[in-house]
Amino acid sequence: MTSGSHLSPLPPGPIPRGWDLLTQERPRPDRLRNRPWAWRLAVATVCFGAFMGQLDASIVTLTYQSLGHQFHAGPAAVEWVSLAYLLALVALLVPAGRFSDAHGRKLMYLYGFAVFTAASAACGLAPGLAALVAFRVVQALGAALMQANSVALVTTSAPPGRMRSALGMQAAGQAVGLALGPTVGGALVATIGWRWVFLVNVPVGVFALLAGHFLLPRTRQRSGGAGPDSPGRTSHPNRTGGSGVDGYSVLLLAAASTAALLALSVGSGLGLPLWTAAVLFAAAVWSGGAFVRRQSSLAAPLLDLRLLRPGGIAPGLFSGLCGYLVLFGPLVLVPVELGRRGDSALFAGLVLTALPLGFALAATLSERLLPSSWDDRVRSAVGISGCVAALALMAVLPATAAVLPLPLGLLGLSLGVFTPANNTLVMRAIPQSAAGTGGGMVNMGRSVGTALGVAAVTLTLHLVPGPDGTRAAVLVLLGFALLALASCVRPRRGRGRGPGPAPVPGARSGPT
Repeated sequence: MTSGSHLSPLPPGPIPRGWDLLTQERPRPDRLRNRPWAWRLAVATVCFGAFMGQLDASIVTLTYQSLGHQFHAGPAAVEWVSLAYLLALVALLVPAGRFSDAHGRKLMYLYGFAVFTAASAACGLAPGLAALVAFRVVQALGAALMQANSVALVTTSAPPGRMRSALGMQAAGQAVGLALGPTVGGALVATIGWRWVFLVNVPVGVFALLAGHFLLPRTRQRSGGAGPDSPGRTSHPNRTGGSGVDGYSVLLLAAASTAALLALSVGSGLGLPLWTAAVLFAAAVWSGGAFVRRQSSLAAPLLDLRLLRPGGIAPGLFSGLCGYLVLFGPLVLVPVELGRRGDSALFAGLVLTALPLGFALAATLSERLLPSSWDDRVRSAVGISGCVAALALMAVLPATAAVLPLPLGLLGLSLGVFTPANNTLVMRAIPQSAAGTGGGMVNMGRSVGTALGVAAVTLTLHLVPGPDGTRAAVLVLLGFALLALASCVRPRRGRGRGPGPAPVPGARSGPT
């Protein structure tokens, strides 16, 4: 089935009652489900989750100084309030997507909202830094259920030819959260304290949970596994089939990502001997290799490696990772630099708003303003080229509050063009029955990019102290933007194929 043949709504079906409300998806009200604009309500509901996730991500970086003072901890320890959350996301996004493909994306999305909201309240009441980090891991479980299904719900709800527009709406929701995060976070930290940075999620989460219950469509196509069996693969007692999730694969993925970021944290001044960084890096390489080997042997792998073959979605996932790395790097760097100059957290938040505000404007308006002849591949290349230009400006201009909004705004505009187009390229190459798994992969790349952005900037500032550290960190971000550009403009493989990755069997391939 292609994206060019939009699916009619599912028949109403019985409305779950009592205990069934916890295990079955509720159909949308009849007066809404058959309306031509019903998909917009579904996308708008998903935007609440996108808003909450990015509000939380951008707001937390402004609590670092307050957390360090209250809990007498250094930057390398405090950054784990973000990194623990991101590491849990990396480990859980793909299994959450696969589980949702089998058991219902709407149901799992709503469970994600409930867990995220409850964990946000717990974070706001945390008695110490260790407890806060632990609650952030629980919060990441809810975020994984939300994020793994957000892209899938958008792409399966949008009519033909509107996927990029729908993903742009979702990206705009993310950008609004990012835009409000620095300002709201700075105001909260400067007035009533860091705890309200987490408690602010609670009312938004309750409202979104109710909206999703009535406005999100039920799952039309469900998958019995993460991907169809590949030729030559046979059943084996140790291989996971059906809708189960291979726990060993999850552990290997978590070990690889945790060891890699711990190694970076050791180099950033975590307080451990430097030789442990080499050991952790070796453990990350071994775990990553073991993960890949296990996926190759499983009948129903956690991650279908065929999607990552040459000409597949790997370049798009890598470009997306780099895009979020250069988005979140400045969210850590700018408050540190402006704080060094004596500016308050609230003022730093106001300066940072230029970045997500540009993102929101571009994600919302680029569909109308850019030439219709530009396909997703061209838009991706243009967007990431703008990121390169913006970071080059940041590297040569003085890092003052009067100057920074210009390159930050350009960076946001460029990312707002790049992100929806790149996500569309990736999701079009993934079968609809595995949309949750694909959405998990997209958001896993985003989470890894976010974590690397936080860790890379922290490491650079530790290695290059003082004013020179800011320019060095910008140059690191510029290097990743150039890698993303190289991935976007790579030579196409195969003949006669249109722009973008080659779809795997069963993937959506209709026109934009």
